[in-house]
Amino acid sequence: MSDLNLIRRLAIGGETKILLIVMDGLGGLPLTPTGPTELEAAHTPHLDALAARSICGMSIPVAPGISPGSGPGHLALFGYDPLKYEIGRGVLEALGIGFDLQPNDIAARGNFCTLDENGLITDRRAGRIPTEEGARLCAKLRQIRLPGVETFVEPVKEYRFVLVLRGDDLHDGLTETDPQMTGKPPLPVEPLRPEAAPTARLLNQWLAEARRLLADEHPANGCNLRGIAKDPGLPQMPDVYKLRCGAIATYPMYRGVAKLAGMEVLPTGETIEDEVQTLTEHWGEYDFFFFHVKKTDSRGEDGDFDAKVEVIEHFDRLLPDILALGPDVVIVTGDHSTPAVWKAHSWHELPVLLWGRYIRPDRVTQFGERPCMAGGLGHIHHTDLLPLAMGYAGRLTKFGA
Repeated sequence: MSDLNLIRRLAIGGETKILLIVMDGLGGLPLTPTGPTELEAAHTPHLDALAARSICGMSIPVAPGISPGSGPGHLALFGYDPLKYEIGRGVLEALGIGFDLQPNDIAARGNFCTLDENGLITDRRAGRIPTEEGARLCAKLRQIRLPGVETFVEPVKEYRFVLVLRGDDLHDGLTETDPQMTGKPPLPVEPLRPEAAPTARLLNQWLAEARRLLADEHPANGCNLRGIAKDPGLPQMPDVYKLRCGAIATYPMYRGVAKLAGMEVLPTGETIEDEVQTLTEHWGEYDFFFFHVKKTDSRGEDGDFDAKVEVIEHFDRLLPDILALGPDVVIVTGDHSTPAVWKAHSWHELPVLLWGRYIRPDRVTQFGERPCMAGGLGHIHHTDLLPLAMGYAGRLTKFGA
């Protein structure tokens, strides 16, 4: 596991550039026992060529058998022990849309969902309603008033929104309402410690009123709250790593986790091409870039194996333009696995490649799960990757005499 205090002591400035490419939910599973995973099925000549010049392996996001959320998966890639720095997704969503989150605010990531006549969830994402429809529903939910607190309801993207409570004596340590499966009713918010009980009651009151207001809406006639938390105040990456850090991501949550870690979030468009253009335009301004590709995860959650393959192939076609910029160290991996056959995040290790001028290449010639299992990196943790990249970039001085 990475020791941020040790890295802070050893980090030095320089001119080298580190590029971390995160293909969200990259890891997959075969549809049949002998078949390929999504990554192995994809035609990826450029990723394969880069893997052949790299050292490869498999990486554990949090711990063996633990299926991570996107927040822990990304924080681990940035070098933060996700078991030490637990971040609620509500905080990440709020920061990702530029909300002015205060230290005592409680933030929750909201999902519109579809409920049947018995109050059971039939679609956890309300059919991925358009962002414009989500914004209209958020305006409707702003009617709700709670005693003694201000409430803010802000649209994020598609079926996602942010709920923020602002007031005195609010506490986190609260359960989520999403049962993570269909055919179940939304759960109540429960306090995980006694002092959070009043906040849980406020949130349950808000949810009851929200479901009343949404009752006639379809497909978004219900909602759930996830990642209910406060901003924990992380050590900042520029201070720890002595890097000027830029983040390029199309989805607010990932912009939020980057901002929380101290990166400068760069405005970009909706496509991977837009992100490459943003990277090119800002290449001279930063030492470290976090480059995020979202739809590998979305297609996995949809259970669409072929569509996830297409996203991987789409990125592969653009990889030469990225490498032409001349990074000194490149990491390609995912934050977690999202196998299409599973339709959800899973605990499976992630394939990872690490390229740099001083790499000892292994014998891996294809970027895929099974080839990477035999790679020279072996089986490591996400938190090991950025310190390794710092070493290969010449950004860490000697430890000890």
